[in-house]
Amino acid sequence: DMEIQELEAVDLLDTIEESLRKRRFGTVVRLLVHKTMPDYIREFLAENLKVENQDIYALTGPLDLTCLTQLSKIERHDLKDRPYSPAVPPMLRNRSELEDGSVFAAIRQGDILIHHPYDSFSPVIEFLSSAAKDPNVLAIKQTLYRVGTNSPVVKTLLQASRDYGKQVAVLVELKARFDEESNIGWAKMLEQEGVHVTYGLLGLKTHSKIAMVVRREGEHIRRYLHLGTGNYNHQTATVYEDFGLFTCDEEIGADVTDLFNYLTGYSAKGDYRKLLVAPINLRQRMEQLIRQEVEIAHNGGKGRMIFKFNHLVDRPMIRMLYEASTAGVRIDLIVRGICGLKPGIPGLSENIRVVSVVGRFLEHSRIYYFKNGGGEGQEKIFMGSADLMPRNLNQRVEVLFEVEDPRLVRYLRDDILATYLADNLKARVMQPDGTYKLPKLQDGEVEVSAQDSFLNSRITTLGG
Repeated sequence: DMEIQELEAVDLLDTIEESLRKRRFGTVVRLLVHKTMPDYIREFLAENLKVENQDIYALTGPLDLTCLTQLSKIERHDLKDRPYSPAVPPMLRNRSELEDGSVFAAIRQGDILIHHPYDSFSPVIEFLSSAAKDPNVLAIKQTLYRVGTNSPVVKTLLQASRDYGKQVAVLVELKARFDEESNIGWAKMLEQEGVHVTYGLLGLKTHSKIAMVVRREGEHIRRYLHLGTGNYNHQTATVYEDFGLFTCDEEIGADVTDLFNYLTGYSAKGDYRKLLVAPINLRQRMEQLIRQEVEIAHNGGKGRMIFKFNHLVDRPMIRMLYEASTAGVRIDLIVRGICGLKPGIPGLSENIRVVSVVGRFLEHSRIYYFKNGGGEGQEKIFMGSADLMPRNLNQRVEVLFEVEDPRLVRYLRDDILATYLADNLKARVMQPDGTYKLPKLQDGEVEVSAQDSFLNSRITTLGG
């Protein structure tokens, strides 16, 4: 209904507001009842709520698990996770010897990768607040999907426009499920303070996570970027695992400029220099990269892929992974949620291993590693906002970006992905029948929890 209304809408904001008013009177799609509920009560509910039998689910446990949050309020610190203090990467922390000591000077030294929640979200806020106050900054552009309440990101954008007269353009995705009301409020507030607010493209959700600062430096213009796998939300950044990349790469900057022009309707864009953008070229590039690994295997090489994401349900992508497996490509998939692929089936997926890591933090980052035939300098790693789902590849504006700095490629390969694959405490290994089992510890094998490893040993050389 929302899609139909959107196509007919003159004003998208009014349409979303109207749909929110109607939401509490919407059709019931599922009814959860306890298994002990008498049949006559179940029939009464089904009749009055107009629910079919196939949409009624009888459970044995509690129906509303949100009540369990009350347990966290109990003063039993011995039963809780130990507190931790997020780190700041050295290149952002040690800036006294740089040209002007600014975050922009640090980014000019080289790409900087931050890993939330182990690394603090504060550098993202500083990036925006520095841009707001810097007299050489000409413009700030950003996409917002889920920013939460009392957002320091939005407050900084408001300050940039209101107090410092910056040109600020923000794309607010009004159709972010269950965040519609919050996003409408932020959009109105931003517009009132002179921010140029757009709501994205007709029929598409904008799910990409991008911020761009345009800065005058002498006779030239330089674009500074933050590209992320997660939302600009300071609250979820403490419990969601995500990555963010700071860069001033010229080609990526040109791509992001083209992307914002595309999102605001100023231009139609059919290709990008470096970015993989859905629904434009992301699926095609992913298919090319997978086929490349297949070709390497066919030619006697060692095809190798490691993907980490939230969900895998796109059938064409699943078929391609099966084909890669039968060609001899070794594939590891780190899938937190739904996985429509079955690993370990002889003649189909014997070269595919699927693990799910569920721990203290919600695994949210998307990473795509391709060995690309060889050693140092040949491997390719992409990160971004897209899972391999039809909605991500076809119905959303998503962005994957390549991590090109060899230091960061090694870090992601050897310290991040390798640690996830070594996890034998919080990981569960998917079986050919779709069930999950704990990894079997071999004699003398060291216990590994990826999340604990990242907490216990922040890599102090990251970014420096």
